[in-house]
Amino acid sequence: MEENAEMSFWDHLEVLRGTLFRAMGAILAASVVVFCFKGVVFDDILLAPTRSDFFLYRLLGIDLSIKLINIDVSAQFFIHLKTSIALGFILAFPIVCYEIWKFIAPALYQKEKVAVRKAFTFAGLLFYLGVVVGYVLILPVTLNFFQGYTVSDAVENTFSLSSYISLFTSMVLMFGIVFEFPAVIAVMSVMGLVTRDTLRKYRKHAFVVILILAAIITPADPFSMCIAAAPLYLLFEASIWVCRKNAPEADEDEEDNESDDLN
Repeated sequence: MEENAEMSFWDHLEVLRGTLFRAMGAILAASVVVFCFKGVVFDDILLAPTRSDFFLYRLLGIDLSIKLINIDVSAQFFIHLKTSIALGFILAFPIVCYEIWKFIAPALYQKEKVAVRKAFTFAGLLFYLGVVVGYVLILPVTLNFFQGYTVSDAVENTFSLSSYISLFTSMVLMFGIVFEFPAVIAVMSVMGLVTRDTLRKYRKHAFVVILILAAIITPADPFSMCIAAAPLYLLFEASIWVCRKNAPEADEDEEDNESDDLN
């Protein structure tokens, strides 16, 4: 805290510049690696949910095969570029978290550093868990719904490559970010902004909000909503578990009372 207090505004700005530079450098390096492995990235990963042999389709007995088309001359190149950046961010996310942690750590007290460091450590795992859920569950269910939905039998569904990649990146990144909720709650709990009793009190309200959120990010059929709402509600319960039972001030008062009793 003392070292941080001695730093001027321009010193903080310089530290922030270095943090952003290193984070962007990590994303750029990961993006270049992804860009160089086009065949593996697209054929084996990104386009796998469009084929009938995708493991979730075989597990649920779904016969789904989507043929993508491209109608823009330069679309495939720029899609390759944008996708590489998005996947580069996913791969470099732990490094980004570490850089953010290094930037805010000097402003924290020792007790806060321990808790916030743990939250940032699990942030990367939670992010990747969200990415997997979005890729394995939400995206295939969404594709199955839109592939089978038509306003008329005379209209055949044919998806463009750009619309599919847009859906893919939004779903995967959205769930990766949403799964950071327990880590955010853990940090807020350390700061005394929220307690476990508060989250329990508003559990019913949270359930309604989760259903609304699931309806927004997925097609409006009950099965898709349940698939999306289930992991989101588990996240809320996990947030209750990681949250402090009492505010930090209350804990300090209890320690002071115990020391007075001993004296």
